Amino acid sequence: MFDSSAPLGMKGREAILGISAFYHDSAACVVIDGEIVAAAQEERFSRKKNDSSFPSTAIESVLTFSGLALSDLTAIAFYEKPYIKFERLLETYHSFAPNGLKSYLEAMPLWIKEKLFMKKMIREELEELEDSSDSLRVFNLDNPLNPSLIRGNLRKVKDIPLLFPEHHLSHAASAFYPSPFEESAILTIDGVGEWATSTICHGKGNEIEMLKELEFPHSIGLLYSAFTYYCGFKVNDGEYKLMGLAPYGEPDSQQTKKFFDIIYNELVDVREDGSILLNMDYFDYATGLTMTNNKKWEKLFGFPPRQPESKLTQDYANLAYANQKITEDILLRLAKTTKDLTGSKNLAMAGGVALNSVANGLIYKSGLFEQLWIQPAAGDAGGALGAALAAYHIYLEKPRFFGSAQNDIKEKDKMKASLLGPYYSNEFIKSMLDALNVQYHFIETDEELYEKAASLIAEGNVLGWFRGRMEYGPRALGNRSILADARNKEMQMKLNLKIKFREGFRPFAPSVLEEKTQEYFDIDVSSPYMLMVVPVIEQKRYVRPVNYDSLDLMEKLYCSRSDIPAVTHLDYSARIQTVSKEDNPDYYNVINAFRKQTGCPVIINTSFNVRGEPIVCTPIDAYKCFMKTEMDCLALENFMIYKEEQKVVS
Repeated sequence: MFDSSAPLGMKGREAILGISAFYHDSAACVVIDGEIVAAAQEERFSRKKNDSSFPSTAIESVLTFSGLALSDLTAIAFYEKPYIKFERLLETYHSFAPNGLKSYLEAMPLWIKEKLFMKKMIREELEELEDSSDSLRVFNLDNPLNPSLIRGNLRKVKDIPLLFPEHHLSHAASAFYPSPFEESAILTIDGVGEWATSTICHGKGNEIEMLKELEFPHSIGLLYSAFTYYCGFKVNDGEYKLMGLAPYGEPDSQQTKKFFDIIYNELVDVREDGSILLNMDYFDYATGLTMTNNKKWEKLFGFPPRQPESKLTQDYANLAYANQKITEDILLRLAKTTKDLTGSKNLAMAGGVALNSVANGLIYKSGLFEQLWIQPAAGDAGGALGAALAAYHIYLEKPRFFGSAQNDIKEKDKMKASLLGPYYSNEFIKSMLDALNVQYHFIETDEELYEKAASLIAEGNVLGWFRGRMEYGPRALGNRSILADARNKEMQMKLNLKIKFREGFRPFAPSVLEEKTQEYFDIDVSSPYMLMVVPVIEQKRYVRPVNYDSLDLMEKLYCSRSDIPAVTHLDYSARIQTVSKEDNPDYYNVINAFRKQTGCPVIINTSFNVRGEPIVCTPIDAYKCFMKTEMDCLALENFMIYKEEQKVVS
């Protein structure tokens, strides 16, 4: 399972650095004695969305938070095996020859020059950090804009073992080891790793056994990405947009039914066990430069690929709906096969497709498993975490430990609510605000801050909320969030068009007090990571207008559907985040203050960013984002800033 390039180093405390890089969503993670101490994505620091570069700044950040220098590390783990990936690339081009010559000529020089020598390249990148004034250059948490020098190195990077777990082992480890389960089935699904595109594993204690895998080019993730591309969204970034578009499809229309027939009969053979065979005559990703053979798809479906940013029509909504439902069918079959192979009552999931929150909700509702846990950083960023945990539990053969309450999922979940990034003190924030001549109000007590935030939201304001450690993974979970009133029927349009600058159809997620969840949503378990879509209960729904079916796509959007219209999808569902006082007391207290003022325990939570940018990391990121949108107010720790009080710089 592992490649290593050096013997073990220091004894005693075992500190592992996990790294993912060079494809998309580069990240770094530190695990000490099996505890996840810090994790962050490079995009948050570089401000390049889905940044694939070596995560130098993320490494600096996680080491600093952990109190470590590179010389303290027991091992460094990279999230996949480059040589096997190169083998797959060569065999694929050989299999499809002479097709793909242009792609081959573009890809090979990069692989031969850089990626084939991944060990050397990783060590060189780390040595650049190591050699900065003969010390490790790190970020001081209270002054992240000014690097400071700390301890000198005791041991060189070249002496630290460099490990390479397989890509899907990294995903499986990221799902199983932080989960609350001592034993669990594990399902990983993404585009492709080395060869595997989906795997079924069984985890027991500190061991993971691989049971079954689906291999490239037959990939559920790449099938979904092909439809993402054809509907005009960016691959490896816009898949969640396609999922958000699907509810606008017309389930009973002749066109949608035709799409189902075409996909099942021409594009994909779905087997009973959930494995698939793709008709590669229609796909170009194996050796080409696009996801689909556009001419053949246009002939099949009757319309061309949508140009990015062009108007969305019902054709694409219906296609998105058919694709989503077929994906759900495949995943439910895979889940059943996983149950049959493992016999487990628990399921842990990771891989980019595990972010399909609609399918996750259906797997939970199916009753196949008693408990479901999904890695919140399910994509490649989470591979850094999985690589570090695999190194600790498999390579070093270290056991897992659980709390005393064996049935308490929250106690045994090791992800720390996925709040694993850097934080910034009031002192640092004050120095920044003063330097920028920002008008602000300092709120002395946290209780006063919660009350003020809640009242601003209740009054119809949009509040930027920046507090505590940054989230790890694609979701803002209450620390780098934009908050608003879910009861306001105008809020979805306002947030999309004036705050986020994105497509008007995009839905928003509700955050709900954990103990109040069933007052609004049909679910009887917690969902702290915003990874399940569930129905809004009947009592909170509104009847659709009599002319609903004749409305166009955008007109349907602005029909009020429930007591919380801004977070209710067209099909009366919502992608919920349950918030507990134990996981995130600050965020819980804001929602609870809102409940006391309004009677409603639900607010909107959307990520603190605008379209095309990563979620904000630093206070300066947050302030810049606040000033270029129509957000009304901004909370930076205990500082409250109002847009109307700021000077407009021409």
